[in-house]
Amino acid sequence: METLLLPLQFPFMQNAFLIVALIAPAAALLSCFLVLKGWALLGDATSHAVLPGVVLAHVAGLPLLLGAFLAGLFCALATGFIKDHSRIKQDTVMGVVFSGMFGFGVVLYTQIETGLHLDHILFGNMLGVGTDDLWTSGLIAGTVALGLVLKWRDVLAHAFDPVQARMIGLPVGVIHYGLLAVLSAVIVAMLSSVGIILAIAYLIAPGAIAFLLTRRFAAMMPVAVLAALIAGIGGVYLSFWLDSAPAPTIVLILTGMVLLALVTQQVRTRRAMQAARP
Repeated sequence: METLLLPLQFPFMQNAFLIVALIAPAAALLSCFLVLKGWALLGDATSHAVLPGVVLAHVAGLPLLLGAFLAGLFCALATGFIKDHSRIKQDTVMGVVFSGMFGFGVVLYTQIETGLHLDHILFGNMLGVGTDDLWTSGLIAGTVALGLVLKWRDVLAHAFDPVQARMIGLPVGVIHYGLLAVLSAVIVAMLSSVGIILAIAYLIAPGAIAFLLTRRFAAMMPVAVLAALIAGIGGVYLSFWLDSAPAPTIVLILTGMVLLALVTQQVRTRRAMQAARP
């Protein structure tokens, strides 16, 4: 038993477990809406686009999280503006904005002398999380999770049919841009731990898993949160014994869970078809 609990004896492992427990619920809840709304690629683009904001904030002496949030929000708003005012489809717009912002961030990083570690920004530094990171991520993720839980019906109506949502009196514009701001905020909360590149897994996989396993959105949310917590805590625990980085380990577990959920859904469908046959 002592051997199994060995990872919990190290403070850096305790912080890694705690940061996962803090960010997983918010990311999982948001992933449900991103999957239903078809915004998975937007989450990917926004997570990569925060890099120039981080570099510029470091040069200006501002908090890195502030720069990341503003850059992510700019990416999301720019994507929506270009889509609404051109003939280009949304996936094409996201690809252009994402690659442009990410390239701009890399050029800035290489041209400016800074002690900022690019690896930590891209891949996270979960084992180096400190008290300030825990407080910042916890406050952001907690606020986002609470807001999504309280307003999930309004956001769901907007995700399914914005026109109908406007007809029943919902503030569609506020919900739309509020969801973009929430997306940027969650990415900022994951910046110090999961990192930019791997944050996308937490923004898509939990919602995809829950979508495959459930039939109602009310059940989809807790299943997504549970999947994110299991993958997060399990990934941190396994990384200790495998001597691997926690964030990639978590992503591999999430990928395996998606494949397992897909197989489960296929088996369930075949059984239902067989039962329906005379």
